[in-house]
Amino acid sequence: MADRYGTDVLANDPHNDRKVRSVEHCAEIGTVVEDPQSGFVGAVVGIEGGRVELEDRHRRTRVFPLGPGFLIEGRPVILTAPRRTGAPSSQRTASGSVKVAGAAARVALAGRIYVEGRHDAELVEQVWGDDLRIEGVVVEYLGGVDDLAEVVRSFRPGPGRRLGVLVDHLVSGSKEARIAESVRRGPGGAHTLVVGHPYVDIWQAVKPARVGLAAWPAVPRSVEWKHGICQALGWPHRNQADIAQAWRRIRGSVRDWTDLEPELIGRVEELIDFVTQKD
Repeated sequence: MADRYGTDVLANDPHNDRKVRSVEHCAEIGTVVEDPQSGFVGAVVGIEGGRVELEDRHRRTRVFPLGPGFLIEGRPVILTAPRRTGAPSSQRTASGSVKVAGAAARVALAGRIYVEGRHDAELVEQVWGDDLRIEGVVVEYLGGVDDLAEVVRSFRPGPGRRLGVLVDHLVSGSKEARIAESVRRGPGGAHTLVVGHPYVDIWQAVKPARVGLAAWPAVPRSVEWKHGICQALGWPHRNQADIAQAWRRIRGSVRDWTDLEPELIGRVEELIDFVTQKD
């Protein structure tokens, strides 16, 4: 059997004088691509590790190696990973800050930022990681807001040792709001800032258009939120591995801060400013 990835699909065209040559094409999210070998047609929904993930109109997905053998609008192309160097955007970090060429990470400050939720922490690192390293701010994972009081006691915030915390679903009257107020009034409260986003889950902080939605769907209270979102999108959601893969797809669609909602952007920037402020 011929190697579908080794040669151009048109390499054996006997009409050499009329042969259409493959051209390189960047595999941007949303680009509709055809694999003529299998007949699968779908939009690019992810690029990772030299592979491209396509999703068809029935929301079925398949993964192919990047390279030759694809068609876009009937023309042969060689799919390549997005280039992140040489473009004007490369002069800025994912958070929109001006990139400092050759800058080394600063020695860690005494201050810290804790982020509730593993997915939340991953997104913060993806978008603000460069800025945090330049500022010398260490971000740590907070397993749950119920652990916050113990984190504050152990950290002992004070002058020159500020603590910032980003929590999930911080809305008036919630348990999270009560715990945040208790921390503010307690020891070290003057050097601790607890902020949060209003979303049920950090997934909602990604603009829905990045996954092809006009808005994030409403999920009944009887259904676990992430499972409900995956079901609405037609994505697998039988187990935690499926949920993890769904998050990778959503996070992979985030190019920079412009793909996030302002309610999250503002809170993270506020925390960075707070913990780097000199007393």
